[in-house]
Amino acid sequence: MNRRKFINRSIIVTGGVFVSGIPLRGRSAVQGSLSSLKDKKILYVWGGWGGHEPEKCRDIFVPWLREEGAEVIVSNTLDSYLDEKLMGSIDLVIQSWTMGQITGDQERALLRAIKGGVGLAGWHGGTGDSFRNNTEYQFMVGGQWVAHPGGVIDYRVNIADHDDPVTVGLDDFAMHSEQYYMHIDPNVKVLANTTFNSDHSDWIGGNTIPVVWKKYYSKGRVFYSSLGHVASDFNVPEALEIMKRGICWAAESRYISR
Repeated sequence: MNRRKFINRSIIVTGGVFVSGIPLRGRSAVQGSLSSLKDKKILYVWGGWGGHEPEKCRDIFVPWLREEGAEVIVSNTLDSYLDEKLMGSIDLVIQSWTMGQITGDQERALLRAIKGGVGLAGWHGGTGDSFRNNTEYQFMVGGQWVAHPGGVIDYRVNIADHDDPVTVGLDDFAMHSEQYYMHIDPNVKVLANTTFNSDHSDWIGGNTIPVVWKKYYSKGRVFYSSLGHVASDFNVPEALEIMKRGICWAAESRYISR
């Protein structure tokens, strides 16, 4: 399916967008498992390295979240994690913060909130390469970026689970971006992956690395996609769709047990 057809066949349902024309079983899974963001309280934290365009990405997702009926608190400081009243009231943290430094108190407050049932969602380096010195944070996310051989290149994303609500109805697709090579927690549920060739690092040819996953950190749902090096990556409909669905899934931590 080309991108134009993909966009034309997308329709709005409760809890986000899904592709029309998929089997009824798949439709029911999306409608039943990805609840509405209406009245959800979301903390959107952005900052860190500017090369990942955190401001432009903010301007993609925050308007959409509000259109979906969510209450969104936008913050450009990690001190937001220290606000106990705020962290006790939210349903989801979306973090877009690359190559930063987080204090011990900030990290402990974030980890405590996710363990307690707040969801976490993010993409690319904004979540998968946020704090290189903080291994417990990486344990929570389920992976850490270590390389992108060749820089911005052409590669394929392969859907690994065609039944999960986050990926149901989606086909494999092409990206022109950074292909993230990551160290991965084997406990993650892999939804999509990518296979590396030997063009840029000859010893990794044929290796398959997860691109999209979900997991739990105690009671908290954690969703991650390595797509989204720059804001224009979300012009790829599948990349944007996956992220939106993952946000909806992670926002349900407090309401749906695993």
